[in-house]
Amino acid sequence: MGDGNVIHFTRGAGQEIGTGTVLDRFLFSSSPSNPSDSPCPRCGDQSSTDGVISSCLECFLSNGELYLFEYNVSPVFFLAKARGGTCTLARSDPPEDVLHRAKYLLQNGFGVYHIFKNNCEDFAIYCKTGLLVFTTLSVGRSGQAASILAAASAVVSSPLRFLTTGFGGLTVVGCGIYCVSRIVSDIGMRRDVIKIPVERLVARSGLDEPESAEQTLKEE
Repeated sequence: MGDGNVIHFTRGAGQEIGTGTVLDRFLFSSSPSNPSDSPCPRCGDQSSTDGVISSCLECFLSNGELYLFEYNVSPVFFLAKARGGTCTLARSDPPEDVLHRAKYLLQNGFGVYHIFKNNCEDFAIYCKTGLLVFTTLSVGRSGQAASILAAASAVVSSPLRFLTTGFGGLTVVGCGIYCVSRIVSDIGMRRDVIKIPVERLVARSGLDEPESAEQTLKEE
């Protein structure tokens, strides 16, 4: 946001999944997982804060490292990044649009946190692109969540046993299914998305009720 400030979306206390166990660290959190004995003089103790919050860069990183999430990458570059949550095929909007969405959601919220449908990566991607998934049966915009489901589908997919029997063949086919699943679930390729202004999104509570977003699409 400038001046060393970051607006982000978090469940709080590092509980990305909400189990209170080590599973909560399986996906990366954007808030400290433990209360601090010496709270940040700028932010205070945000270890239990949830929703859309504003933090200084140091509190946001919480002793982690800063990485650049890339937009409008090529399909080849996208697949070369084997781990999800690092890039997308979707194009980012101009900075002024991105900042407007983030500031508006800081004041009005981003719905209920959900690890697969509405997490911190979903928040960032919506702010950058304005794209929203409107179906109720699919995952959200998160590349991390999509890559986990893609990996699961590659392992349990029934066509594997019919296409090949050798270990090498299984590996190749599994990698192919993983890559295809990641491509088709990326926000830049999906067809179950709409571009919706942040004011209409908040007014219709579209994040908590995907059917509202679908009705918006029909009306438009």
